Amino acid sequence: MPLVIIVMVLPFATNGGQSLMAPVAQDLLDPLTIPKWVNQLTGPPPVWEPTVVTDEGGEVESHDYTVEMKAFTQQILPAPFPATTVWGYAGYATDSLTGEPLGYIMNSPGASFEATRGIPVNVKWVNAIDAEHMFAVDPTLHWADPNMIHHEIVMEGPPFEPYPPGYPEAQYPVPLVTHLHGGEVQSTSDGGPDAWFTANGLHGSGFYPEVEADVANAALYHYPNEQPATTLWYHDHALGITRINVMSGLAGFYLLRDPNPETDPISPLLPTGKYDVPLVIQDRTFNADGSFFFDTVGLNVDVHPYWMPEFFGTAIMVNGLTWPNMDVDQGVYRFRLLDGSNARFYTLSFSNGMPFTVIATDGGFLRTPVVVTKLTIAPGERYEILADFSDVAPGTRVVMLNSAKTPFPTGMPPHGATTGQIVQFTVTGNPGPEKPDLPLYLNPYIGTTYPSITDTVSKTRTLVLVEVMGANGPLEILLNGQKWDAPVSETPELGTTEEWVIVNPTADTHPIHLHLTQFQVVSRQRMDTVAYYNNWIQLNGGMMPPYMTAPTELPVAPYLKGKAKAAPLFEQGWKDTVQMNPGEVTVIKVRFAPIDGTQEYPFDATYGPGYVWHCHILDHEDNEMMRPYIVTRPDE
Repeated sequence: MPLVIIVMVLPFATNGGQSLMAPVAQDLLDPLTIPKWVNQLTGPPPVWEPTVVTDEGGEVESHDYTVEMKAFTQQILPAPFPATTVWGYAGYATDSLTGEPLGYIMNSPGASFEATRGIPVNVKWVNAIDAEHMFAVDPTLHWADPNMIHHEIVMEGPPFEPYPPGYPEAQYPVPLVTHLHGGEVQSTSDGGPDAWFTANGLHGSGFYPEVEADVANAALYHYPNEQPATTLWYHDHALGITRINVMSGLAGFYLLRDPNPETDPISPLLPTGKYDVPLVIQDRTFNADGSFFFDTVGLNVDVHPYWMPEFFGTAIMVNGLTWPNMDVDQGVYRFRLLDGSNARFYTLSFSNGMPFTVIATDGGFLRTPVVVTKLTIAPGERYEILADFSDVAPGTRVVMLNSAKTPFPTGMPPHGATTGQIVQFTVTGNPGPEKPDLPLYLNPYIGTTYPSITDTVSKTRTLVLVEVMGANGPLEILLNGQKWDAPVSETPELGTTEEWVIVNPTADTHPIHLHLTQFQVVSRQRMDTVAYYNNWIQLNGGMMPPYMTAPTELPVAPYLKGKAKAAPLFEQGWKDTVQMNPGEVTVIKVRFAPIDGTQEYPFDATYGPGYVWHCHILDHEDNEMMRPYIVTRPDE
């Protein structure tokens, strides 16, 4: 019999963050009872306060920080709703607009790093969460496992313990490690999934930062900041529990600026100060007591008792506040948009239909500015837009809307009164910045044509996204049919360019993210993915994935349909996360060298534990949709 793909569409869609196939909790907060536009966004988040290190001549050598991961309560819902217990980042910060010291603060999302191109940043990340995890840790997944209980629990098999209490030795201690998403950094400071550390001093196999910290519950990371100015973000990345660590609140912005107008002639033209606002969009479900809800019953409880393929919350947060309002002047704002959700995509538009201009994405400015009326952003992606309120009458309320389905792209539409709304902008009568006169071409590291990577392609890799199905839905999701602990099969050479041809026969759009590199999207094309997948399996001995070694590649050309579509204008920039749609093949060019055109990074990219590539739907990443890769030297 021919092999057939089981298409996953809606059996595991969620309602209120809970599986439709699992018992629905009775104490969830009805999102319709949460007042909208009561919380107020007053401007950009605070910024971390650095210790400035100078040499004997007074030249700045680095900006150094100590940032702790801590547990605390925060008013996320409007008062008088209860405060919410979160995990977030803590340290000394200043007001982003006035520079006034704020003292020691704790917040989720964390304060922003204000980094300067050419000035390195050193961060001492401290795990100060000496408590049990607030969510159910599923020890049947391949995870950090500080107490080494995974094998025993899997071998004992079902029935697994219900949560609560679950498995106490999985709940404590909590492994954490911070990843600078989009950063060009050595793998010893990348915050990879095995580089975790706990409050009581346990370390993962990938824990060896370049410089040893003075305490066992910390890591010292070095960020060179040599790449072009862009919007980065930092978040937890511990193996197998990233979804619940980020859900707890462990994320924040890292804004890299370039003060040199010769290498960044665009930023001086753009709005600054209170008109330059990072906005992280996240979805959450709340219990009646104000706490976060997360699934505790999985789809296939006899395999993974607590793991759900995707989490979709019932309420929307922006910068840590549910459905906030922001008063805006009659002028242009630079909004730095980040989808910080576990799995939810957002198709954004404004309620008055006004257009907006997309100017940048993950790795910096686009080739050219693009005017749109809607934009879809996936988990992990960043887009910078210019929103012009100049012609909007004072007193007008403009709502940023969301129309993306869940799961994306063919699931359920958002609820119009809840997840279909993001943030409200109330227009004041005050004048704001005028619309900047932007040149046709924005990014000197792209040029006038796209894709601009003209290097000879040293290797083409054809890779396949795979869902392994169980009785009730996915058991795990794989990259190229391999699990996380299969031998490393991607070993690109330093300084080379590779073409990755990625086939998606699943029913989801997967946002695929590569650490270390930025890449350019070449094309997408429809294809007969059912026939391709079946023939790919037959080519590999008729054995269903997972595979322990890299599978034999199958050319895509005989299965293609129609014409290849070039990257749309709003994707024609340097990317580190890309949407790979179902039924399509996506082609990207990956340059394993700095995007400024130089041939080597200001560090040894071949040294350390190596890097990873993965799906940025965090629930997928935590269940095998992540693979290691190692950068090699041509003479190795």
